Amino acid sequence: MITIILSIFVLGYMAIALEHNIKIDKSAPSLIVGVLCWTVYILMADKQAHTIVHELYEYLGEISGILFFLLGAMTIVELIDAHQGFEDITQFITTQKRIKLLWMVCMLTFFLSAALDNLTTTIVMVSILRKLLKDRQTRMFFVCMVVIAANAGGAWSPIGDVTTTMLWIGGQITAESIITKLILPSLACIFAPLMVITFAYRKKLYSYPNERGNTDNLNNDFDHQEPVSVAERRIVLFAGLACLIFVPFFKSVTHLPPFMGILLGLGALWLLTEIMHKSKNTEQKHPLSVMGVLKRVDVPSVLFFFGILVAISSLQATGILKEMALLLDHHIGNIYTIALSLGLLSAVVDNVPLVAATMGMYELTLFPTDHIMWELIAYCSGTGGSALIIGSAAGVAAMGMEKIPFGWYLREVSWLALIGYFTGAVIFITLFAY
Repeated sequence: MITIILSIFVLGYMAIALEHNIKIDKSAPSLIVGVLCWTVYILMADKQAHTIVHELYEYLGEISGILFFLLGAMTIVELIDAHQGFEDITQFITTQKRIKLLWMVCMLTFFLSAALDNLTTTIVMVSILRKLLKDRQTRMFFVCMVVIAANAGGAWSPIGDVTTTMLWIGGQITAESIITKLILPSLACIFAPLMVITFAYRKKLYSYPNERGNTDNLNNDFDHQEPVSVAERRIVLFAGLACLIFVPFFKSVTHLPPFMGILLGLGALWLLTEIMHKSKNTEQKHPLSVMGVLKRVDVPSVLFFFGILVAISSLQATGILKEMALLLDHHIGNIYTIALSLGLLSAVVDNVPLVAATMGMYELTLFPTDHIMWELIAYCSGTGGSALIIGSAAGVAAMGMEKIPFGWYLREVSWLALIGYFTGAVIFITLFAY
């Protein structure tokens, strides 16, 4: 059974990676793999069918929470975009040099992802880059660097990445310790590739076109929408950003999942825009309403995300991920090597079940709160996913929004992500190893 499930997963993974070669949208193999893995499990496992169905529903609860969060965040961002809210942000970026622009975008992403989270920040920054860069090839490269910056920024904040939040809630780390010890390694994780790009790509990224906007017609269905006033634009921009920033505070106070906070924010923003445009006729109002922008949300990418998470949950349910973690512990033993290996493994499979398995493997009596192992795992699991475009939620969202080919990312960006990953890890181990 294990062999069959792994074979299905690997074949599906290859189909996703070769999407542009076989000319089949990645969402199709993703959904097929997710369902087939669970089908093999329920037909061949030595368990009662109702027990496995119950497991599936448990995982589905976690997965649906992620998907609803993604849908809510994407809808808020699209609503801001429909009101041309990002124009106020892009107007502050006046540099004509791509290198300088890349540094500005990555630094903004880094600190914004610590306050929001890496997924939401990526969605926001992709929308901004669509206003700044017309050339798709250049924009893809910038978006990929945004993924690295978002994952690095999320790693040093207790609310910036779901795995760091898991370790924080589980008692493995404290907020003060993770911020003070990981901010320098996380900065190094994005500084290192940026320095390489600054010197190696100077000619390639010398300047970008003055023209703003997107000529690729990516989610650009409302080019001829009714203009909004400056006041309306700024009200929706600040209200939308407030809804996104509100989510971590809502979670920390209520302990409800993040998707509840994002849906509350979406509902509030929905109400605000309805009241704001109630005096307009239907033709003017519809493109500026939630109902109007919903069709701009990239549903195929959400389905792709669903299929991937369902497939990975089958690996967790069958114990495959747990066995992999135990093998690492048995054959490697060294906590630094284990953490680095888990980080790289998180580029292939989701870091959430990997970290969950690690939390189950090691008791707090063996590695107490704020032990160096937990902090290094927080860094590695948060940043290691950048090695592949599907290795993190931020990467998956960017891949769907900008249609980034898996092979292109592997060829052009993965080596930069690995440079940053190992640079940050070396700095952390040098500073805090004992």
